Amino acid sequence: MNNQNPITAIEAIDSIESTFHTENNLRRAHSTGVAFDAIFQPSGAAVPWTTAAHLQKTEVPAVVRFSHSSTNPNPNERLSPVKGMAVRFQLPNNTYTNLTMVNVPIFISKTPEAFIRLIQAFDSNSTWSQRIDALMHNTEYKTFGTILKELKPFRNFESLHYYSIHAYFLKNADLERQAVRFEWQPLTQNDDATSNSMENELIHKVQQGPPVRFRLLMQLAERGDATADPTIAWPDDRKLIEAGILTLHSLRTDNAESIVFDPTVTIKGIEYSDDPVLHFRSAAYNESAKRRGVIKA
Repeated sequence: MNNQNPITAIEAIDSIESTFHTENNLRRAHSTGVAFDAIFQPSGAAVPWTTAAHLQKTEVPAVVRFSHSSTNPNPNERLSPVKGMAVRFQLPNNTYTNLTMVNVPIFISKTPEAFIRLIQAFDSNSTWSQRIDALMHNTEYKTFGTILKELKPFRNFESLHYYSIHAYFLKNADLERQAVRFEWQPLTQNDDATSNSMENELIHKVQQGPPVRFRLLMQLAERGDATADPTIAWPDDRKLIEAGILTLHSLRTDNAESIVFDPTVTIKGIEYSDDPVLHFRSAAYNESAKRRGVIKA
């Protein structure tokens, strides 16, 4: 691969497949997880900033997939510290938009090329502890490594806080634009402090109660905040708007395997930023979907 040229999605997925164990019918990252149907009830608080249909005042059906970040379905790989929460908001006329988040507030690299260089440098037999240690000793990735090192041991999906990492622009009826980053904040009732069975306990809660809910937050950027660099977190004092509540209501038997949670799929009222990693993820997700037979090559 010529590092002087932008990497292609095909090269990126090839690198993942040559470095880590993958399964033909599974996603090339976040390969395993559990999915639910859900309802999102917007609060209406986002209306001054956007005309996006799912952020007005009418409830919206949604599909939610929680996942382990590993490419490998081996149960031991579920110890990986990074977890995902992908949501598709299902809108009228077969339209939809996605929010794809993880439980860390920043991404590991500024560019797709830097990310793939890191993938290629990993030993496929290394442990997660060894990989984090390698990040800590590389100035390009040290900030991300520090965040991973400080993560608490994983107990369950429903008690984690998830971040969009990338910036988006909201547009209101007056065509005014506001940069935001999204977050899913678990409601305190989600965590009983004893659950550590990963998917099984979450499924039980959804089926038997109490309800599992997340609060959608919008972090509003201010002048000077980076919108094209996912490695830089915005200051903690930025205003947060509560945009609505997501409630899981039933397990999906298909595990949402046919859904591609492309984070660049937006609708009127939301635009994605110039973040190069965000743009690249669309092509990479589609290449992965082709290889697992979800969409035609």
